[in-house]
Amino acid sequence: MKYGRNYEEKNLRRMIQFAEKYTNIENVVTLSRHLSWSHFLALIPLDNPKARDFYGNLVYENLIGVRELRKQIGQKVHERTEKVDIQLHDVNYIEKGIFKDPYFLDFLELKDGYLENDLESAILKELELFILELGNGFTFVERQKRMIIDGDDYNLDLLFYHRKLKRLVAIELKIDKFKAKHKGQMELYLRWLDKYEKQEGEQSPIGLILCAVASKEQIELLEMHKDGIMVAEYWTELPPREILETKLQKVLHKARERMARRKLR
Repeated sequence: MKYGRNYEEKNLRRMIQFAEKYTNIENVVTLSRHLSWSHFLALIPLDNPKARDFYGNLVYENLIGVRELRKQIGQKVHERTEKVDIQLHDVNYIEKGIFKDPYFLDFLELKDGYLENDLESAILKELELFILELGNGFTFVERQKRMIIDGDDYNLDLLFYHRKLKRLVAIELKIDKFKAKHKGQMELYLRWLDKYEKQEGEQSPIGLILCAVASKEQIELLEMHKDGIMVAEYWTELPPREILETKLQKVLHKARERMARRKLR
């Protein structure tokens, strides 16, 4: 009886918390079509309403289970997506919530001193996990996409297609810091893809440059996002949760500061 009473009290507390945090009945009805009570129990502890809505919609749109939901929350997908969305605040042709920064590639198990072709090969070996980290909607198209321009050969590392965006997504891998010249390279690839590979009904291709270190000031000055190019870091090792939270909070704070400065100009 004691166990039963404690269980009932615990369940009652959860129901009270649920009622306090989910006050929009219409939203609850919509979410409950795909979210179980166990899903909601994973969301209730989140204090940030935007984060709760983000993860709730993530389950609703992608039909993920409770275990995967808890993994997404633990890996701070909302914070990593929010960082990119702040960068895209003045762009309306790239849908928010698609890209992240950083991307976690710890599953690749790369050894120290790896090269760009090692990184590419590891991604292709673990393509399913890489697509899961990229997010829902990405479909792999081709590796080392060959382009002949003025008689010279160029090769794009990875080419994907995003079903929701209806765009080709070109991905370049860099094992060092982002450099300004990377923008010109990606712009060339995107224009070639737009001219020769874009199909009827598709939007113009966009690019994602994955770097070991993103050069924040260069990226801000170049306004990469306005040209349909995102730059994000990739992490091959994950820090402990507390350190991860601190790092992400710092970069989010700096991103908001940069956005505020642009508004004052």
